Amino acid sequence: MLKSNFHVSYLFVILLCISLVTHTKACYDNHSKAALFVFGDSIFDVGNNDYFPTTIRSNYFPYGETFFKYPTGRFSDGRLIPDFIAEYAKLPLIPPYLQPGFVEYTLGVNFASAGAGALTETNLGSVIDLITQLIYFKKVSLQLRQKPGDVEATTLLSRAVYFVNIGANDYLFIFQTNSPAIRSFSPEEFVRRVISNINFVIQEMYKIGGRKFALINIESLACIPFSRVLAAGKYNESCLDQITPYVQLHNMQLSKLLKKLNRDLIGFRYSLSDGHGFQKEITKFPSRYGIKELNVACCGSGPYKGIFNCGGRRIAKEYSLCVNIDEHIFFDSFHNTERVYQQFAEKAWSGKPNFEGSYNLKALFES
Repeated sequence: MLKSNFHVSYLFVILLCISLVTHTKACYDNHSKAALFVFGDSIFDVGNNDYFPTTIRSNYFPYGETFFKYPTGRFSDGRLIPDFIAEYAKLPLIPPYLQPGFVEYTLGVNFASAGAGALTETNLGSVIDLITQLIYFKKVSLQLRQKPGDVEATTLLSRAVYFVNIGANDYLFIFQTNSPAIRSFSPEEFVRRVISNINFVIQEMYKIGGRKFALINIESLACIPFSRVLAAGKYNESCLDQITPYVQLHNMQLSKLLKKLNRDLIGFRYSLSDGHGFQKEITKFPSRYGIKELNVACCGSGPYKGIFNCGGRRIAKEYSLCVNIDEHIFFDSFHNTERVYQQFAEKAWSGKPNFEGSYNLKALFES
């Protein structure tokens, strides 16, 4: 009996040691990876809008049908840019901050909200604007300082990558709203307000401990399917060319801002991915990317399928869905297909940076 008990006790000790070693290795593996904190709009939103009252949602078919086989709250047929970047960085899919029960932030979290802008008034009441996303991040940083602890959190926050995509909705909102106050700003004044908020948020993240920032400039918005419908209705034109000066100024000022922060802030590093340049390239050489349809969205209704009703959950219920999703640039009237997002993510991850002082995302994670 004593011998039998000894064997049981010995086996228990061995199993306990294996468990401790495995747990320690898992903890080490988690802490040895740079976390990914995600901020922005529908290009990055992985489901936050599912968890508060808003009509700006994609938690219904056909969204999500290509990869996940069910809707996840992502505005595409599958994965988004942050999903691919997480994969390349050997991280799991980064979950939405508002997902019930999720409190494990050591590998990152996603705060992005579809429809959000850098300005609070953009789609006010229907989105989590960039400043509110910052407030949520501050709460997370405080929780990290409690667990795993202040020293560990300082290291984690300094090694993490802060991935931000914002601004397009601010400029589109100008042409959707009837607000005289918003429409009274010149392009220079309006862009200055947007860039000022982006600057404020980055500097606040830096104060909290962030050092590595990744941003994407804005693609041309004039001829996306939604803008084509808007331009035809408001201006009797084929594209919304009035938005182009805002986009050009934004991209120029964003690049200037990041260069300035790089000079002024100790330890600051950044990646600026060229979304605008990628869009021009894929439009000029579509066959290189397997694209056959440049203008018409895969899902929606109306001219160019530019009416934003993919899934039939908005005012216009009737919509159609293409057969060959991968041959389109646009999945719905605003957003790209998973394939296009993946192609862009690959360039952002390991391609040669287009801007002086910028890292690609792979180098930023490894720095």
